[in-house]
Amino acid sequence: MFDFLDSDWFNIGLEIVFLLFISYDAKKYFETKKKEYILNIVLTIGFAIWVLYPFYTSYVGWEDTQKQEMLSHCNDTKDTKLCKCLDDATFKNYTYEEYKLLDKNSSDYKEFLDDAKEECQDEGWF
Repeated sequence: MFDFLDSDWFNIGLEIVFLLFISYDAKKYFETKKKEYILNIVLTIGFAIWVLYPFYTSYVGWEDTQKQEMLSHCNDTKDTKLCKCLDDATFKNYTYEEYKLLDKNSSDYKEFLDDAKEECQDEGWF
């Protein structure tokens, strides 16, 4: 139901909203010099970090060498676009430590792979 929360466009939309709030408060501060606008800017930046940090921890949790040593999902297929999409979904949903400890035969992981394959093969709206 809330699949849109995992999309990159949702993250970009949140970033735009936070930037609009910050720029509006900065504009109002320079017009009026009222200190409550500085407080609004600080609170908005703090809230943005609190909201967006979990979305980016998985992206920065993998180093290039770790990505190279990870077994790719391309072992059973020659479709490189699908392989790259599945690898990106793995990088997005798991940190390196979580992936190393993950049971690759578990039903949760297989369900994740099935959902990711379905999402990767879906052309979607765009």
